[in-house]
Amino acid sequence: MPNYRVQFAKQILGVPFTVGSVEIARARDPERAMRAAEIRFARSRGVADWRECADTVDLAREDQGAEL
Repeated sequence: MPNYRVQFAKQILGVPFTVGSVEIARARDPERAMRAAEIRFARSRGVADWRECADTVDLAREDQGAEL
């Protein structure tokens, strides 16, 4: 299963500033990785919804490199 990095950003005057990132290991698909990252980010900030601390989300798949 692929790994994902999800970055959360707050836009100030139209410029995105990263406020946090979450790494998700072994998600079945990008939608599950996104949902898991949203929950983890919100919990780490002590809020009910990630949108209280960030405006945008960017999902990127990370390559695992060569497998044996």
